[in-house]
Amino acid sequence: MKKLFLLMLGCAMVAAASARKPKVRLELFPDGTPISTWFSDTSRVDVNSLGKKYALTDYGVKTDSNLVQTEAIQAVIDLAAREGGGVVVVPQGTFLSGSLFFKKGTHLKVEGRLKGSDRIRDFKILDTRMEGQSLKYFAALVNADGVDGFTISGPGVIDGNGKAYWEEFWIRREYNRQCTNLEAMRPRLTYISNSSNVTVQDVRLINSPFWTNHVYKSDHVRFLGCHIFSPTSGIKAPSSDAIDLDVCHDVLVHGCFMSVNDDAVVLKGGKGTWADKDPNNGPNYNIIIEDCVYGRVHGCLTLGSESLYDKNVILRRCKVTEATRVLWLKMRPDTPQHYEYVTVENLEGNCGSFLVVRPWTQFFKPEDRDDMPLSTCNNIVIRNINMDCKNFFDVGASDKYQLRDFTFENCKVRDQKKAFDASLIENCVVKNLVVE
Repeated sequence: MKKLFLLMLGCAMVAAASARKPKVRLELFPDGTPISTWFSDTSRVDVNSLGKKYALTDYGVKTDSNLVQTEAIQAVIDLAAREGGGVVVVPQGTFLSGSLFFKKGTHLKVEGRLKGSDRIRDFKILDTRMEGQSLKYFAALVNADGVDGFTISGPGVIDGNGKAYWEEFWIRREYNRQCTNLEAMRPRLTYISNSSNVTVQDVRLINSPFWTNHVYKSDHVRFLGCHIFSPTSGIKAPSSDAIDLDVCHDVLVHGCFMSVNDDAVVLKGGKGTWADKDPNNGPNYNIIIEDCVYGRVHGCLTLGSESLYDKNVILRRCKVTEATRVLWLKMRPDTPQHYEYVTVENLEGNCGSFLVVRPWTQFFKPEDRDDMPLSTCNNIVIRNINMDCKNFFDVGASDKYQLRDFTFENCKVRDQKKAFDASLIENCVVKNLVVE
């Protein structure tokens, strides 16, 4: 009887202690679904746990910044894959290469500088993905397709060596203003596709000839503490987007610095009148960008211009300096688009335009479609903002899209344009918006 009493007393004490313990607030995505604890893990991958290290110089690769050594470096990656996987290490020094292909079980650690060749002939043409299309194009400098668990780690530099490509692009544009990005042949810096549990951490990703990081049909991808840069003055780096997410879900961008001559984090997914019928296209969802610093960028968070359906996107706790735009919703008249449940919160700094919703008609090709869905932006929340803006509310109405259920809450902005007009949005909620 005494034992039963003590057991009951113990249970009561545990229950009382549990009642006193403060409840942990469950974080939610904008649509109200729980945010997985995966998003709270910003710990770095322990490279020492990834297997044997394969330093390039131990396998005959020379420290020679003028010698393109694509085949020799690829041979080290292939060896690591054959032996069950491991970490390919770029040691101190500069190593010049064309397109490299990482394989199952292999990883990349950069201590020195992995530098891309400035000759397009050093990059393979293959089936890939660019600008919302599946097509043949040039591979990136670093490629990983179907490599679950792939890790790129620093503290070194992956340098796209893009100057020659940028110069050629601007010459082409001067000759032909309608020259497209794809016609000016340029490789990306990294391309990761069809992969899960990917981490890119503490590495400098600079001077990309084209997009800097492109991720396609992948999930549980983390960019942690990365420094992403391309020139925004002098010879500018055209279309050097920092991170392009293309049909991806569960992505965390944490503690990164981004300053590029185009948009920072961009959601892709397909374009064209029939893009929603193409199995190569698709949505992006469950994406968090947090605790980042933006230098010069065209847009901090851009949905489009090649995007179909984006949902549950959070941009929070970031410092913005010299951004042309913060949240940019590009609306293509030739593409059915739906952007919903996007939250931008706890930002400070300065920008040109904060919110931009406008038609986007660069290189678009409208076709006739009887059942063309009306594009929509809904459940967009902007709150806890302290910004200096040239134009806080750069929004245009159109019969090609509808805007509804926007919320502006606890925003203090210095706004030169003073163009805020809630009537442009159906069911626009405004709470404590101070425009100075």
